[in-house]
This record gives sequence, structure tokens and C-alpha cells, in this order.
Amino acid sequence: MTLVTVFGGSGGIGRQVVKSLAKRGYQVRVAVRDPQAALFLKPMGDVGQITPVQANIRDTDSVRRAVAGADSVVNLVGILQEGGAQRFGAVQGQGAASVAEAAAAAGVKSLVHISAIGASPTSPSAYARSKAAGEAAVREDFPNASILRPSVVFGPHDEFFIRFAAMAQLPIPLPVFGCGLPRMTMDGLKIYGDGGTRFQPVYVGDVADAIVACLERPDTRGKLYELGGPRIYSFCEIMELVLQQTRRWRPLIPVPFGIASMIGFFAEFLPKPLLTRDQVKQLAQDNVVSGEESTFADLGIEPKAAEVVLPSCLEVYRRGGRYTTTQPG
Repeated sequence: MTLVTVFGGSGGIGRQVVKSLAKRGYQVRVAVRDPQAALFLKPMGDVGQITPVQANIRDTDSVRRAVAGADSVVNLVGILQEGGAQRFGAVQGQGAASVAEAAAAAGVKSLVHISAIGASPTSPSAYARSKAAGEAAVREDFPNASILRPSVVFGPHDEFFIRFAAMAQLPIPLPVFGCGLPRMTMDGLKIYGDGGTRFQPVYVGDVADAIVACLERPDTRGKLYELGGPRIYSFCEIMELVLQQTRRWRPLIPVPFGIASMIGFFAEFLPKPLLTRDQVKQLAQDNVVSGEESTFADLGIEPKAAEVVLPSCLEVYRRGGRYTTTQPG
């Protein structure tokens, strides 16, 4: 049975990848910092098919142990904000290098590395720069690796739609970042301008399918893929979609990037900030497929629209419950 080591296999994308690999008959080794917290993955496969093991991507020796004997490796590890020893450079730059080095030394046949749309060594965002550093390290140590850059990933355990759905439960306005202040034009009052930053949300199950395809298809090796859903949304449209799916009404407040950065500054003093200054820098750039790299189409995958999947993901946040006919309020 083919053995695949999945770093970060207990996260939102990871659990989908582990489930897909198990269904296809792979032996799956889930490399995580706390194996006990990943035991919930074991019922996704047959007895003994899924094995959580301890590995910290910042610990080179533990990475080597997790890779030893594996036929393929998937690196999903990433952080959205820094805290303690979890720094962007250490996790997404040096950590990616450690995985690629260990995979090459162990004679692994294929490596799939997850990056992010917007990764660039010249980005003002430390997050995006660390993603670019990780890509460069992977290319240097494992040239035939498949690198995937998804847009904002949504699904049952995402940190995007669900975050705003939770905010919509509170009697407060929802922010629309980056659309500028209201202004008068020849066409009338533009409250949200162009709607703010643009996103191309991608379903987590489609990302998992892309990862498995890259493991199984030799023609994907050494290539870069940008993964986006079938539709592009402005930030304003994202907020409207969340309110529609949760059957709630909340006012939307335009928040220019300057004000958002101030909010991020003060939020960073909280144990788990909802917004950081670095995230504001990321929001200043559209998160959409560039059109210059390979996409889902090259993998033969038709991505699902957010409107199809979100009803089941956000039903717990819906006003009145899943089967309610309650009007928005």
C-alpha cells in the first residue's frame, strides 16, 4: 500500500485530503504537533490505515522521521497570523524548506506543496513574502514538486465565511474593507465604490481533489497551479452572501485600508486578533487567479460555487435554524 505523509493533516484542508487519500486506498501518515488531537481522523479509513505521528515543521529531526519510508509527501502547514514561536518565516519559509529537503533525502517520488495566491517576494505583506520564500525553497530542494496556490478556501472548517457568519450573529455592522468612503458620482451616491477587495473563493473539497491529482499524475510534477472558484466576488458581495445564507440583516460599513490598519494595530493586543496589520496589507491586493498559471481546468476539475456549498456550512449560524422560514432580521 502506497504511503503518503501529510503535514498539517488535521486542519481544514488536511482532513479533506486525508479522507480522500483513505478512500483511494492510500496508507496515510498524518504529521502534526499533537497526535492525540488528530485521532478523530482515524475513523476516516480502515483499521490502521491512518496514523497520526508527532512532527513539528520547525523541528528538522521530527520532519525527517515523519517522511522516512513515505512514497509521497503533502505539506499543508501554514499560519494566518503570527504568535509565539509560530512566525511566518519559520513556518512557511524555513518549514517548507525542511519538508522539501527531507523528502528529497528520503527519495520521495512526489511532493505537493500548498502556497497561496498573492505569494510574492516583493509583497508588502510578511505572510505573502514567507509563502514566496517557501515556494523558492521547495523549488530548490525538490524541483519536481507540484505547488498549488489556492484563493480563499471555504468549507466546514474555514476561517473566512464562518468568521463573518459568526460576526453576523452579533447586533453590529459588518465591515467592507478597501472600498473607500462613500462618494458622489454622476451616477449617484456610491456607498461601497467598486465593492472593495476581490476574492475567488475555492471549495476545500476541490483543493483536496487537486492535491490528490498532483500526487497521482506525473504530468503535474514541477508545475505551479492557481486554484480559484468559478466566480469572483467583491468584499461587499461576500458580506451580502453571508447575510443571505444566514438569513440575517446587518448594515455594511465601508472601512478604508487606513482605518482598517488602525483597527489591526489595536486588535493585535488581543490573544486571538480578528484582524492584524499584515492581513490588511493582504487585503489591499485582489485574491484572484492571475490567468498566467495552470488552473483547475488543467487538472480536469470543475470547481464548485460558494452558493452550492455554503448552505450546509453556515446552517448552524442561520437565524432560526436549518429548516426555518424566518425572514432576515
